Amino acid sequence: MKSRSIRVFLRAPEADDCDSLISLYRASRQHFHGYADSSYTRERFEIMLRDSAQDSNENFLICRIDDNTIIGTLNLSQIFRKSFQNAYLGYQLFAGFTGSGYMTEAVALALRHAFANLGLHRLEANVQPVNKPSIAVLVRNGFSKEGFSRRYLKINGRWRDHERWAILKEDW
Repeated sequence: MKSRSIRVFLRAPEADDCDSLISLYRASRQHFHGYADSSYTRERFEIMLRDSAQDSNENFLICRIDDNTIIGTLNLSQIFRKSFQNAYLGYQLFAGFTGSGYMTEAVALALRHAFANLGLHRLEANVQPVNKPSIAVLVRNGFSKEGFSRRYLKINGRWRDHERWAILKEDW
């Protein structure tokens, strides 16, 4: 899938993206600290490619249209079918690309893909309560806060609380 908005597009990662992603994660280590695991290796990249080949995961690179620069990543994981029709949304922008509305556009593209192409009923995102910019992205895309999960994810050796946000296809 390749989908475009005004300033960004989503594309599947390719084998030759590995070195670029490793460099971007290294340059963003401080930016991600406390929010996401910033260690990125060739092995982790290969796992992402392998996961992308499964029906239960879709991984994307967020790229700027004007220069094709990779500015972030986005994924739909644990895609459940049958009576659930749900997936989890994860996303991150690399250092230097935040605060410009890129992620709002990328998440809008992911919603279109999830609901129009994959036929999902629901998309869920879990965000740390202190990550106000990420929460703002969800709000701008129509997500509603559904709950609070104590010590939900272990990030950089510490269990972190998260808020659970979701959007239904009919609310999109």
